[in-house]
Formats: sequence, C-alpha cells, structure tokens
Amino acid sequence: MTTNPQWRIAQLFAYPFRIFFFSLPLWALAIVPLWLVMLLAPAQWALPMALPALLWHQHEMLFALLNAAIAGFLLTAVGNWTQTVALSGRPLFALWSLWLLGRLALLLGELLPGWLAALPDLLFLPCVMLDAGRRIVGARQWRQLPVLGVLSLLWLMQLSFHVTESAQPLRAALVLAMALMSVIGGRITPAFSNNWLRAQGQAQNPPSAPWLDHAVLIVLVALVPAVLWSIDVAIAPLAVAGAALSLLRLWQWRGWRIAKEPLLWILHVSLLWIPVALLLLAGSHLFGWSPVAWLHAGGIGAMASLIYGVMTRVALGHTGRALQLPVGVSVGYFALQVGAIVRVATAFTVIDWHLGVLTSAALWMVAFAIFIWRYAGILLTPRPDGRSG
Repeated sequence: MTTNPQWRIAQLFAYPFRIFFFSLPLWALAIVPLWLVMLLAPAQWALPMALPALLWHQHEMLFALLNAAIAGFLLTAVGNWTQTVALSGRPLFALWSLWLLGRLALLLGELLPGWLAALPDLLFLPCVMLDAGRRIVGARQWRQLPVLGVLSLLWLMQLSFHVTESAQPLRAALVLAMALMSVIGGRITPAFSNNWLRAQGQAQNPPSAPWLDHAVLIVLVALVPAVLWSIDVAIAPLAVAGAALSLLRLWQWRGWRIAKEPLLWILHVSLLWIPVALLLLAGSHLFGWSPVAWLHAGGIGAMASLIYGVMTRVALGHTGRALQLPVGVSVGYFALQVGAIVRVATAFTVIDWHLGVLTSAALWMVAFAIFIWRYAGILLTPRPDGRSG
C-alpha cells in the first residue's frame, strides 16, 4: 500500500469514517482466522488472551466491529446533523488508538489484571458518546437522543460482560445492536430508497409510520432484559412481536422496487435478517433450536451485512464520489449473505459442522478482503473535488 505516492496515512485521520472503515475490515479479516486457529489447531498454538477463547471470539465479532462502525458512522453523521466540524487529526488518532489498544489488550493481555485488560475497551464507547453528545446537546438535536440512549445500554452490556465473563450480556447486546440498526436503518434505508426512486423518475414510497418505528424500538429494548436474565416466559412473545413489527415496516419500504441498485438492496436485505434472527431466537426457546442459529443470523446476516453496506455507501458519498458501487463489491455483499445462510444451516446440522464453519469463514474473509481491495484507495486518498474530509 505504501508504494502508491497518492496514498496518505494521514488522510485516514481527516474524518472519522476513514480510519474506522479502514480498520474495521482489517480486524474482521484477522479475528476469524485467529478464531479458527484456536478452534482447530493444537493447544500449543493458543495466544495469551485476556479472555477464554470462545468469549474473546464472541466479544470481538460483536463489540470490536460494532463499536468501530458506530464511531465511523456516528461521528461522521453527527457533524452533518449539528453542522459542526467532525473529529479529526490528533484527537481522532487518540480515539482510534484507544480502540486499537482494546483489541491488543484482549488478544495478548493474559498476564494483565482483568480490569486493566478491559479498561481501554470499556473507555472507547463513552468517548464516542461524549463527542457525539456534546454536539447533539449543543445543537439541541433532541431527536438524536434515543441513539445515545441505546449506546448507553450497549455499553452497560459490555461492562456486564467484562465483569461476569458470561455470554448472556453478549446475547443481550446483540439484541441492542439490532435495536440500533432498526433506528439508524429506519432513517437511512427509506430515505436513500426514495432518493433513488426520485432520480429514476419513479413515484416515491409513502413515509414510514412513526408509531411503527417507535414500536420496533420499544419491543427490542424490552427484549434486552428478558435475554439478559433468561426470562423464558417473555423472550418468545417479545421476539415474535419484534419480528412481526420489523417485517411490517420492511414491507412499507417496498424493497423490491430498488432491487436493481446494490447499494440499496443490501440495506433492505440486511434489515430483513433482524426478523429472521428474532424468529430463530423465539424458536430456540419454544422448540429447543440451537441459539447459534439466531446469534449468527443477527451477527452476520444483519449486523455485519448492514455495517458492510453502510461503509460501502458512506465511503463513496463522503469522499465526493458518485454513488456507484465499485466493480466486484457486490460479490462481497453476496458472500456475506451466503455465509450467514451457511452458518445458520450448520447450526441446524443441515451442513456438516467443519464444512459449514470453514465455508462461512472463507466467505466472510472474501467479503472483507474485497472491501479492502476496492476501498483502501478511496479511504487513503483526498477527495477528488479538493474539499476537506
């Protein structure tokens, strides 16, 4: 990468989305083979992790990637929402360094006290919320406060995980991640779709019903304590209700009308995985289905796919480029979708475990390798129009 004289490392710190959308896929590429080594290789190959291997894998696949995506998207969007200059330069480098230190401490911090290994990881999200919050409050953008509320709950789940070293807070956090995706996705997906329909000279979809947006968020937030404390009597009804409301909202957005545009259909399909994951969660409590199914439907199908789709669009729009997907990136979209299907099918023993795990891992790596291949130059070079950012 350093051989191209136009590529500048400093450019990564010109805007929040640049450094975090560059680091996130690199870490996504690293954690899956690291997990496979720990899972399949001899014990002497084990790394000196601060957490048990399975918990490390689950934490990094959720919090490491989600927190980086939140920082890249939110700190970029808040600048636009509040008409303020987004974090850049040394302050942004310091924030990113905190995220990176969290990754290294959990990967190699076996000899550190548990609280010290977890400290940088736990400090990162509050720093993001502090920067976003001061801008939102200063601009009196009160409609953005629910986002900060969900992030606060997400941080509490992360804190609970580090204190208890239990998988339950991670599962509750995935539900919160789906709530956050419903909020953000509920804003950008119908808006972007209508913009595209208008540009095509087609009639726009009717606006989303506000009550439905609120209902989805309320039900998913209510599901969090039920999952956290394993309140079996509440989990299935809330999960089914959340799935039904989410499907109704997706139907209102009429995703089939934008099927020709990859930058849009990836958003609709990713959000479709949320009701799928919720129904699989309900099935795990009603019919004894493996929880691995809903965790990977929500983690790969919904979260990773939506992050991927948003990164591919934001990186184009905020660098002054046309919203035209680079050649080959749609292969990454399909790889993540097929990988999620394979992993869920593996949980139901439809596919052999080793074959399913290795296949889904390979598809994951193909997807994020394609992102780096096609977007590294976009993120590392100045805007072609000469503007800052």
